[in-house]
Amino acid sequence: MKKEYDYLIVGSGLFGSIFAHEMTKQGKKCLVIERRNHIAGNIYTEKIEGINVHKYGAHIFHTSNKKVWDYVNSFIEFNRFTNSPIANYKGELYNLPFNMNTFYKLWKVKTPQEAYEKIEEQRAEYKHITKPKNLEEQALVLGGKDIYEKLIKGYTEKQWGRPATEIPAFIIRRLPFRFTFDNNYFNDTYQGIPIGGYTVLIEKMLEGVEVKLNVDYFLDKQNLDLLADKVVYTGKIDEYFNYQFGHLDYRSLRFENEILDQPNYQGNAVVNYTENQIPYTRVIEHKHFEFGDQPKTIITREYPQNMTKGQEAYYPINDEKNQIIYEKYKQLVNKQLNVIFGGRLAEYKYYDMHQVVEKALEVVKTQN
Repeated sequence: MKKEYDYLIVGSGLFGSIFAHEMTKQGKKCLVIERRNHIAGNIYTEKIEGINVHKYGAHIFHTSNKKVWDYVNSFIEFNRFTNSPIANYKGELYNLPFNMNTFYKLWKVKTPQEAYEKIEEQRAEYKHITKPKNLEEQALVLGGKDIYEKLIKGYTEKQWGRPATEIPAFIIRRLPFRFTFDNNYFNDTYQGIPIGGYTVLIEKMLEGVEVKLNVDYFLDKQNLDLLADKVVYTGKIDEYFNYQFGHLDYRSLRFENEILDQPNYQGNAVVNYTENQIPYTRVIEHKHFEFGDQPKTIITREYPQNMTKGQEAYYPINDEKNQIIYEKYKQLVNKQLNVIFGGRLAEYKYYDMHQVVEKALEVVKTQN
């Protein structure tokens, strides 16, 4: 019996929206359902005081893949925003990523050779650590004491919710040092923010696609599954299989927004707070993503926390314990003939946005 839709797509974030757009273009009938009261998932932006506010944390699109860049720009024009975050450690400001501006502020070194020698001198104190057992040891071996204590330790401990001595070493496999005066955080060829916000990007992708908001897939899964030949699932993989192998761990975030009656609060889109005593990891000033000149400004303080029931999952914790659980779920995924799993939560993998675009377009090709 012919079903009403070719695809039921669970989630209106980047993966689900690209899939819906591409399949609709091919003449397939798609229904997108979304648990929240808005589209766009975690890249949702909301206009407040004329400013596009990144409601679920800063999202900066960057890629070296021209096809991906051309693809997203085919829906909406992207601006020339360059991510150049600042680190605030006890009131002292440092440029990120680690570059000559950072080294000059730390040690007053003025040449790349002086900076290199200083880093080597700091690393030498830890050369006795041949097999780092945790993130603290790994960071000290790679960068020495000053960089670790001022720019890595507090921020990372807040992000992960545990001491650096209890965080796996593999989290920091390398530390990128740049011996140039370049504050551009990403090395990618292309970088920017959609003019008008990410919600507009997703709206363009979903033009002509049926979308239903405030629909919780799991409250009516059986009936919803009957609507379509195939399901595209972008939610948590452990939830899909009813946690039969246990819960996977995720880090969550709490956002504290404030509208300020002033045109400019911190002069930068992102300022990281790297000391432990300040409970939030960063302050985002949204207008700077789009070079805004509005009379007011909006800031968001970002507080990492463990995910508990009812909170959003943001970052998979890909440590050994969780990977073992995920592999069990992955075996079940391979047996699902009519369900496609895609995105950060469904694949329990940290994806940047450009990687989600690449993956979604790859999966679309498998449907032909």
